[in-house]
Amino acid sequence: MAHLRARRRLALAVPVVLSLTASLGFLPAAATAAPRAETTAPSADAPELAYVVNTRTDRHTIASVRQAIAAAGGTVVTTYDKIGVIVVHSANPDFGALIREARGVQSAGATRTAPLVSAGTTEQDAADYLTAAEAAKVEAAATAGSEPLEADQWDLRAIGADKAAQIDPGSRDVTVAVIDTGVDDTHPDLAPNFSASQSANCVGGVADTSEGAWRPYTADDYHGTHVAGEIAAARNDIGVAGVAPGVQVSSIKVSDPHNGLFYPESVVCAFVFAADHGVEITNNSYYVDPWLYNCMDDPDQRAIVDAVNRAQLYAQRKGTLHLASAGNSNHDLDADAIVDDSSPDDSTPVERTVDPHECFDVPTQLPGIVTVSATGVQNLKSYYSSYGNGVVDVAAPGGDRLYQIPDTPSKNGRILSTMPNNQYAFLQGTSMASPHAAGVAALLKSGHPWATPAQLQALLKAQADETACPESYDQNGDGTQDAVCEGGTRVNGFYGHGIVDALRAVE
Repeated sequence: MAHLRARRRLALAVPVVLSLTASLGFLPAAATAAPRAETTAPSADAPELAYVVNTRTDRHTIASVRQAIAAAGGTVVTTYDKIGVIVVHSANPDFGALIREARGVQSAGATRTAPLVSAGTTEQDAADYLTAAEAAKVEAAATAGSEPLEADQWDLRAIGADKAAQIDPGSRDVTVAVIDTGVDDTHPDLAPNFSASQSANCVGGVADTSEGAWRPYTADDYHGTHVAGEIAAARNDIGVAGVAPGVQVSSIKVSDPHNGLFYPESVVCAFVFAADHGVEITNNSYYVDPWLYNCMDDPDQRAIVDAVNRAQLYAQRKGTLHLASAGNSNHDLDADAIVDDSSPDDSTPVERTVDPHECFDVPTQLPGIVTVSATGVQNLKSYYSSYGNGVVDVAAPGGDRLYQIPDTPSKNGRILSTMPNNQYAFLQGTSMASPHAAGVAALLKSGHPWATPAQLQALLKAQADETACPESYDQNGDGTQDAVCEGGTRVNGFYGHGIVDALRAVE
């Protein structure tokens, strides 16, 4: 992840997309009287935090809550009336507790544990850039009709994307929005398929659509550009190819400029923007910071889940399918308990044991979102990929540099794709798996333009190649199982309904 997690047949069965209340057991707290203005005032040096305040969506309630926000020492940044989410800044340390007591407020909480101007560091997968000499070696192995660097793209061949492109590369009427660190749309492999009108910078919760606002801050913010290339790098005799080289890709930037984190208010903005600008599919190769898992018994984390879920469900209702990476922690998301030692990641992490049925990886575990695990060249779960029976929907190539090495010119088990400043590099992670699945979903949407998000998800599962649990998963050979796959051949915790298949998607 840019703070990567590095981080789901023709009979269109329509699964019901449940509300968060029904599927995750969330019940809004009862509203009481409005807070009093004479409560604790912030000190002059009190840090300012960001909050989400979630309310009913009627005009009277929202107006009343906005008044309560002011009385509690908050300043409204923006209001998403259609989903009842208000983004607020406040330096009052009691703001969260006060506003949760206001009439009409269903949940509210801080979206971070560090001040708004805090700068920090984020863990980032080290990119393995392709040098000129290496590129020349790969180009020498190119076959007729392929892209110059395609010989190193074992991932395309693994899911039949190279053959699928000869049948149907996808429709320009389909756009996949990359909610990420920004996309360098000037890259020659991305420029032909980039949709500027469906791109924005959503950092802070307010969409900025000015020219280039969607681009990465620096070349080091390469994650979104890499993801975009995996989805829709053009087949134009330059560099690499994407899974769906005929569809459009857009960029919705959500990474904070100070620390690279993906805060809830930015992600809420991204989902709403995508929905309101006709995006058919979003790719989400991240988790919402600062919590790897958001626990429903914590009022701040509960509010984060509520706000992001409202936004993503709004987008689903408007016709947008979301795909998300399962995570890079090798966690069983269907286990009774998981140790999280990375949260909060914007201040000092504290080790805690969480129940993944009550503490959610957002947006990965939200209802209706397609959760994607990662595989390597041997079609085996990648060593780092999180998994979970009933959680993972499908699997896709994400790379495995340790145990699954392809017979390609570079013999690199990771995924080759586009990078800022006209470069190319290898990365691995479930961050790379999700865009492969998103590309296949885009091919399916191209062939079934009237499919709803639920129908499209059903098609994606139906076309996947069923993959059974391995008899053994002891990748390092030490005699201990590195992960336990539960389930049958048709559906299981490692691969969900199977590994996506681009060729089957277009046949």
